[in-house]
Amino acid sequence: MTITITAEKRDVFGKNSNRRLRKVGKMPAVLYGGSAEAMPLVLDKKDIFRIMKTESRENTLFKVAVGSETGDAMIKELQLNPVTHEVLHADLVRIAMDKLLHVTIPIVPVGEAVGVKVDGGFVDPLTREVEVECLPGDIPESIEIDISGLHLNDSLKVADVTPPPGVRIITDPSTVLVLIGMSRTEEIKPEEVEVEEGAEEQEPEVIKKERASEEEKD
Repeated sequence: MTITITAEKRDVFGKNSNRRLRKVGKMPAVLYGGSAEAMPLVLDKKDIFRIMKTESRENTLFKVAVGSETGDAMIKELQLNPVTHEVLHADLVRIAMDKLLHVTIPIVPVGEAVGVKVDGGFVDPLTREVEVECLPGDIPESIEIDISGLHLNDSLKVADVTPPPGVRIITDPSTVLVLIGMSRTEEIKPEEVEVEEGAEEQEPEVIKKERASEEEKD
């Protein structure tokens, strides 16, 4: 289902104007990209929330309707209040459906690793996202990786992953995605010190000094 948001051109600027917008459930935004100039907009906050609640979040492709014009777009960046996390401003980018994009996609491990089920290890996800190149219509919500065949101390790298059709992973192939680690550390026994036959056991230095003092008094 394609999401369409309706926006208005913004012609009033400044902090006071932005505060008034937010009080009535709206927010300032800018639409970038393409051959057209950047366009200041006014959006409904609820439309941004609707996009961010989807599985693909920032990678969601949606349509922006401004007057009689409608085009494809994605969220480029959101500015948040550092204390309240309120969305203060949105940067949107125009999308051409026939041009390749670079986007970041989450990695989702699936299956139960042998190293966990048999050896009592645990799954250590070292890299949770990878960067991919694809057309806008081919953007996956996530990339699943099967870890069921991994034993203890085994790892899965980017080079081991087969991406969905139309998607090319551009993250370094040597990047480790998942490692099956040890969940328990083996108890290390202290080494026993062997005393050579006939050798005197050495007394602690403190005791020796105490005995020497007692002998002097005698």
